[in-house]
Amino acid sequence: MAKPEASALTDLFDDESDGFAVRPVLTTAPLAGPLSYLVPVEMPTGALVETPLGGRTVTGVVWDQDPTDKPLDFPRSKLKAVGQRLDAPLLPPALRQFIDWTARYVLSPPGAVLRMALPRAALAPPPKRTLYRSPLTGPNPEARMTVARRRALAELQDTPALPAMEAARVANVSPAVVKGMAAAGLLEAVTIIGDAPMPVLDPEGRKPSLGAAQAEAVLALEAATRAEAFSVTLLDGVTGSGKTVVYMEAIAEALAAGCQALCLLPEIALTDQWLDRFQDRFGARPLVWHSELSAVERRRAWRAIGTGEAGVVVGARSALYLPFPRLGLIIVDEEHDGAFKQEDGVRYHARDMAVVRGQLEQAAVILASATPSLETLANVDRGRYARLALPHRHGGAEKPDIGLIDLRSQPPERGKWLSAPLVDAIEEALANQKQSLLFLNRRGYAPLTLCRACGERLECPHCTAWLVEHRLHGRLICHHCGYSARPPTNCPACDAEDRFAPSGPGVERVAEEAMARWPDARVEVASSDTLAIPQAIRDFTQRMAAGEIDIAIGTQVLAKGHHFPELTVVGIVDGDLGLGGGDLRAAERTYQLLTQAAGRAGRAESPGRALIQTHQPEHPVMQAIAASDRDAFVAAESATRQMAGMPPHGRLAAIIITGKDFAATERTARVTARAAPRWEGVRVLGPAPAPLAQLRGRWRFRLLVQGRRETHMQAYLKEWLDPLEIKGGVRLHVDVDPYSFL
Repeated sequence: MAKPEASALTDLFDDESDGFAVRPVLTTAPLAGPLSYLVPVEMPTGALVETPLGGRTVTGVVWDQDPTDKPLDFPRSKLKAVGQRLDAPLLPPALRQFIDWTARYVLSPPGAVLRMALPRAALAPPPKRTLYRSPLTGPNPEARMTVARRRALAELQDTPALPAMEAARVANVSPAVVKGMAAAGLLEAVTIIGDAPMPVLDPEGRKPSLGAAQAEAVLALEAATRAEAFSVTLLDGVTGSGKTVVYMEAIAEALAAGCQALCLLPEIALTDQWLDRFQDRFGARPLVWHSELSAVERRRAWRAIGTGEAGVVVGARSALYLPFPRLGLIIVDEEHDGAFKQEDGVRYHARDMAVVRGQLEQAAVILASATPSLETLANVDRGRYARLALPHRHGGAEKPDIGLIDLRSQPPERGKWLSAPLVDAIEEALANQKQSLLFLNRRGYAPLTLCRACGERLECPHCTAWLVEHRLHGRLICHHCGYSARPPTNCPACDAEDRFAPSGPGVERVAEEAMARWPDARVEVASSDTLAIPQAIRDFTQRMAAGEIDIAIGTQVLAKGHHFPELTVVGIVDGDLGLGGGDLRAAERTYQLLTQAAGRAGRAESPGRALIQTHQPEHPVMQAIAASDRDAFVAAESATRQMAGMPPHGRLAAIIITGKDFAATERTARVTARAAPRWEGVRVLGPAPAPLAQLRGRWRFRLLVQGRRETHMQAYLKEWLDPLEIKGGVRLHVDVDPYSFL
């Protein structure tokens, strides 16, 4: 039967006589795009709804109509109607555009991106809360009175209804006293539905004392924020130059203009001191968003952001997909940090996506770093980003002296990991009652355990990775899949008993040496194992700031952002650790990480020094760090990348093919490679087994697509991959602009 004319279809599907219109609805299912539903005419775009899909109910959002959509070619009567509208703020227009843009750029289903913006906990109904106040008719005259109750009645007489904890704080009694008074009729318990109000932030607050360079940077950032137009500014300041103080004044400007501000941090470990500084400036803490929030905290935060009640949010990369209705400022602190790249699911880089969201919101974007990425510096050189420099430390503090210790001529004692010059520096700090940091970006006790009888190395049964000994927990752990086991007594290869030996140091092993050398010193390990939750991070930073730790031994969680005034010596135990492996960004990452770690020293009145133990003191990275010559390093590294056509002077995309069956996975990888289209300026490398050839029980093959800077990589990938049929339990993942090559 012939299809009706398009005009007839348009008339048919635009029929709203029954109170419904045909509208696109994007669901959280990983589909290629929105589906057509019957939506009540009065329901606005951006409304959250429950939607029937394939016999189940999923969450959806009434989406924007694409003007290029063709009319439907099946009867309106076969369309399903959306379910009930959820009690939640609308998804703002700019966020809907951002979700579509992200999906197109990273080649992920729009529903998968939407799922990041709609955490399940956020859609729960608002809670019931019990508040306490003085009874309107006066307290029960027959109730038993005590000194505490009399005091509480007097203090709460003219206050609004408060939660039990807050009422107890005001009345200087325990919460049990407050609840007991309500039971006795001395106070009235009021049940309400909804969240507690967000704290009020004061943009005037306690304004900081600024140096000349800081004041100049503040004026520029305030102007950019006040313009309510898209701009990107690199805030390029040496470690300890006061970048946080500067961009907080831009936050104050955004608040004064009635806009919301978002600050992205790469690590939860950086949040606590940041929050203290923020509270000191604005009189209250901002809203925090990260993966450790409880379901209740997540729901409250999401709704407060969506209603505009939350003026400032600080969070991890996922905070970029929150429903800000009036976002005026985005800050990406430590913009160079690799933690901003999400490596699974929707593979996006939060720094780059922050720039995109800023453009869609017509907001100012600030990228802050002491060691900016080559991509950001290239955008500055091309005139796309502005740059503000803070070349000196704040408050008269001097940059630390940085020295290289050549381990070839000054090796540690046999079985030890600290060389004599580093030991001497720490002993001097201890004698002066100052703190030291030993930095080693390797968790656990030892990265490898081997049998001294046959050479067997203990590996993860699910990954091609060594098991890391964690002596504090008495476990061997895989850092890739989480597998753990107790160390065996007998070798599984030769059955030799008690012949296992640790090889190489982790932070626990360095701590063992430090405690043996300095038994009276207070030594503490700081890694993601010991600082796994925000409270542990808070406790550690408070003890460190209070001088209760003499020697901290830490991984990258301590390498950036922290300010410890009494820390004067930083020792890099293994400066060469990140230079191997053939990673495109190995030199850049090592330069950034070691510079940031060294920058923890001497951030107050006392001068600081950093010592880097290395077997390659002549390496360009080591020479650049020792000379504090970032420009020379960046120029050399950028020239090397340009010659190879690598980012930021070229485009990359990775295709990762995984499966439980090795042969089927390899066969699919080869078939995929043969299907690659031929484009001028594009070449495909591989397939080859990934360096981490097996991960969580799945075999992995990689292809790398390299193109010129002007290559439309997404168009190339869609032409190549859309026609492919991947079968047999094999999966294909695309990573546009990859950061990890494992």
